[in-house]
Amino acid sequence: MARKPAQPDQGKPDEAAVETDAAEAKQAEGEEQATEKAEAPEPKRPRRRRRKKADEEAPAAEAAAEEAEGAKEAADEEEAEAEAAEAEGEPEPEKEDATPAEEAKPERRRAASGVTAGRKRGAAVPAPRTADGAIAVSACAKYVRTAPRKARLVIEHIRGKPVSQARAILATTPRAASRDVLKLLNSAVANAENNHELAADELVVGRAYVDEGPTLKRYRPRALGRATRIRKRTSHMTITLTTNDNDGEDR
Repeated sequence: MARKPAQPDQGKPDEAAVETDAAEAKQAEGEEQATEKAEAPEPKRPRRRRRKKADEEAPAAEAAAEEAEGAKEAADEEEAEAEAAEAEGEPEPEKEDATPAEEAKPERRRAASGVTAGRKRGAAVPAPRTADGAIAVSACAKYVRTAPRKARLVIEHIRGKPVSQARAILATTPRAASRDVLKLLNSAVANAENNHELAADELVVGRAYVDEGPTLKRYRPRALGRATRIRKRTSHMTITLTTNDNDGEDR
């Protein structure tokens, strides 16, 4: 018996046909993309009008700025000439063709340095005097952190002494309060020299006393849960310089 030829499997597609279809699909996509590119409008280039406009306006702005500077310099020169004419006593020259804008400008004020330059110091204030006519220049230091009792032990050494001798005593006194009393004495001497034009060599320490200031309360812990008070005392010290040697015996 003769054999029948083998028939191809109908379930599987032919490979050549599949490749042909794929090639046709790619070709169709390429044609569509080419058509879209051809139909798409070309992008517009940005205009350079703004840049050209700015380049054209730059010289005009520079010219306007130069004109403004020139007008300002001319106005300054005119003001300087007017001030010089006033100082010399000459009449101010009349301005020609003054525009309304220039007339409306307010006059410039002089600087503070020009006004205050050459100001002289006022005359010395007369020194205060006591009932008997003696000079009395004082200085006071308040709330000094020193006990009044300790300060009085120092200040009693300089009462009735000349200023130079009082300074030497305070500089060599081995007590903490002597530094505060020395500062107060120097302050009183500065008041006499600067405010009343008095010489320190002619002055004597007249009244010198210490008053009690407010007391600060503090506490210290002790045994058995107790607390004891600590009193931190302050002083108000006053020194009066005079030319009368007997004025220091009052207090």
